[in-house]
Parts: sequence; structure tokens; C-alpha cells
Amino acid sequence: MADKTVTIKQTGSPIRRPKDQRATLVGLGLNRIGRTRTLKDTPEVRGMIRKVSHMVEIVEG
Repeated sequence: MADKTVTIKQTGSPIRRPKDQRATLVGLGLNRIGRTRTLKDTPEVRGMIRKVSHMVEIVEG
């Protein structure tokens, strides 16, 4: 059985955001608008996505 994954895309800029939100984006492997990453769908990753939900979107497909 394959592990579930989630694909996220950065849609917002980390400029003028708190350091912890910028660090969360780096932890997710994002640092530029338009960049996408596919990560394992774990509770830890979901929590990170929730923290910066105003700067990322979940890509379907």
C-alpha cells in the first residue's frame, strides 16, 4: 500500500511575515512563489500547512 502524499504550492510571499512562518515555509521546502512540493501526508505536515495556510494551497491531482 502506497503512502499518502499531499502536494502544496506556495502562493504568497513571506515578506513582512513573522520569522516562525518563514521558517515553516523553509521546513516545507518552499521559498519562492509558484514552487510546489510533494510531501508525505502526516499530521506534522498538515499542522505546518495549517500554520501558513494563507501563503500556500493544496494542489489536487
